[in-house]
Amino acid sequence: MTTPAKETTVDHSAAEHSTGHATGHSTGQGTAGPTAGNLTTRARTELVSEHGKTAIADAVVAKIAGLAAREVPGVYAMGAGLTRALGAVRDRIPGVAGPNVTQGVAVEVGERQAAIDLDVIVEHGVSIPHLAAGIRRNVISSVEQMCGLEVTEVNIVVGDVHIPGEESGAPAEPRVQ
Repeated sequence: MTTPAKETTVDHSAAEHSTGHATGHSTGQGTAGPTAGNLTTRARTELVSEHGKTAIADAVVAKIAGLAAREVPGVYAMGAGLTRALGAVRDRIPGVAGPNVTQGVAVEVGERQAAIDLDVIVEHGVSIPHLAAGIRRNVISSVEQMCGLEVTEVNIVVGDVHIPGEESGAPAEPRVQ
């Protein structure tokens, strides 16, 4: 999911009218309609109405999805092993603002749709199928409501199970004396 999405415009007049928000300023990137031959890569989706344009960066979709996934009870953390380790180091650096909510989230945003990949760590004892269904429901609802994009898929990889006391950092008792 590292491929950037294509630059596009979408007419979501109803979505903008229901929220009452439209930026109305140009991104300076130009627009490409559905019949355009040369589509350029970009990192935002543009929602266009007769009142102006609203540009949504892919990072915004990733943040919304990450926050929505973390809201579901049973999600301990997000991200694969190395990503989590680097995030833990980053969190301990003074002056670095809060946790990275896009950790463990990859998005691909098209004209009217978005696909989302999530790497999660679950709490021990939680039903993974039920948790995955809850994550999908919450992520789809949040992204569709806030961005006006249809979420075509939410792929979830459960990379680990958190066992209470596992991360305590306390040295293990010696096996011999």
